[in-house]
Amino acid sequence: MIEIINLCKSFEDHLVLDNLNLNIQKGETMVIIGRSGCGKSVMLKHIIGIMKPDSGQVFVDGLDMTRLNYKELNDSRMKFGMLFQGAALFDSLSIGENVGFALYEHTNLSRSQIGKRIKECLEHVGLSGIENLKPAELSGGMRKRVGLARAIAVNPEIIMYDEPTTGVDPIMGDAVNELIVELHDKLNITSIAVTHDMISAYKIADRIAMLYEGKIIEVGTPDEIKNTKNPIVKQFTTGAATGPITDKKNLLD
Repeated sequence: MIEIINLCKSFEDHLVLDNLNLNIQKGETMVIIGRSGCGKSVMLKHIIGIMKPDSGQVFVDGLDMTRLNYKELNDSRMKFGMLFQGAALFDSLSIGENVGFALYEHTNLSRSQIGKRIKECLEHVGLSGIENLKPAELSGGMRKRVGLARAIAVNPEIIMYDEPTTGVDPIMGDAVNELIVELHDKLNITSIAVTHDMISAYKIADRIAMLYEGKIIEVGTPDEIKNTKNPIVKQFTTGAATGPITDKKNLLD
């Protein structure tokens, strides 16, 4: 479904992605782990075509996202749904308008058809009947769920999650994880999540990839990552203060 080949990206003199390679299979949930500031979100932005690499290629369902023109990129982005780290809802819009935003902007569906789809999506995330509320009236966990309803509204083939459990308590975080698993199974979609929350990673992933110093240094199932012999991966996943990840640059990311 997604093939990343020798992807490189620098910001001024800071190399963020360094010949990164990764394959993501159709229908799987791939979780990208790594420290804050290591480039996980930058990688997502290249997959969806928001950023252009310095070099390398990103193929999504056979299309090279790095070579598409503006219109082709816009069309291809309808394959994606995205749950942003803070849900990123529009405060001035109602919940219904937030969920249906892409449908109003990018489809020819009637208002009644969009209204029906909004209702279906809110039901999927367990939030029926809140279409007329505003984001400010919801808890953090509910806003995450609304963000997820918006992500699935366009019937995407791929959903991307940027730190899905950040900003909620552990109980709500587990509810978000359960919902990610449930939607993946129910909708049969390809999912990509970036996180440094290992509880979430182990719960939702089919495979986990660790990004370190611009490269994917290991890919494996949750059990394989738990039992890794790689000292860098082991230190990160166990949260140990001592180990090979000790340089100042990484500790201050």
